[in-house]
Amino acid sequence: MNIVACYKIVPDAQDIEAGADGALRLDRAQWVLGEYDLVAIEAAAQLAAATDGSAVLLSAGGEKLNDTKLVKAALSRGADELYRVVDPALEDADAFQTASVLAAALRKIDFDLVVCGEGSADRYSQQVGLLVGALLGLPVVNAAGSVRAEGGALSVERVLENEVEVLEIAPPAVVSMTSDAALPRIPQLKDILAAGKKPVTTWSLDEVGGMPESPVETVSVKAPASIARKGIVLEGATDENIGELVSGIRASR
Repeated sequence: MNIVACYKIVPDAQDIEAGADGALRLDRAQWVLGEYDLVAIEAAAQLAAATDGSAVLLSAGGEKLNDTKLVKAALSRGADELYRVVDPALEDADAFQTASVLAAALRKIDFDLVVCGEGSADRYSQQVGLLVGALLGLPVVNAAGSVRAEGGALSVERVLENEVEVLEIAPPAVVSMTSDAALPRIPQLKDILAAGKKPVTTWSLDEVGGMPESPVETVSVKAPASIARKGIVLEGATDENIGELVSGIRASR
């Protein structure tokens, strides 16, 4: 089975700073593979190994996708090959634009299954996987906890609030995995060295048909305003303390 795992390069959350006006500052941030996408890569690698198939990676973004360290970080996790669409215009692409470019790139790749994370680690829109499936006209399942190949079909398990749902879909298909669907491996030195020798194919936006206009306009992205805490500590569950706590809650409304 040929499996494609999609991933995104994102700023490391611990390096993101907020300015006085709430605007996010990314100038000092290190760029990493999205944590949810690492789950998708691991799930794809495991399924490929179980079916004697292949796992390849696909990403669309700006020039940071060309970073050798990030390429090795992706290819050292069980995948055989990497495809990428690189263009500065993709740095600020929204979910629809990203999904459109990924879908166009997937039309150039032979695959049975596309695996996505449940959302990107920066915007977390949880839309890209669903949109990719819709744009390609393929069966698509989100919130998948596991995927198995059974005969010529795929068995997808989803853990819902009160039950476990098992779906059977025919490939080719698209699934978005939950964050606990697989435990991402920690690459060893030999994996990182081998990653540098794996094939990488780069396409421009023109080579995949360009990028559509966004149907929405992002006005601003800001951190929530910080709230100064009063730091009042009430020790002991006495009637007096309980009354003071209730009064404080009422006064803050």
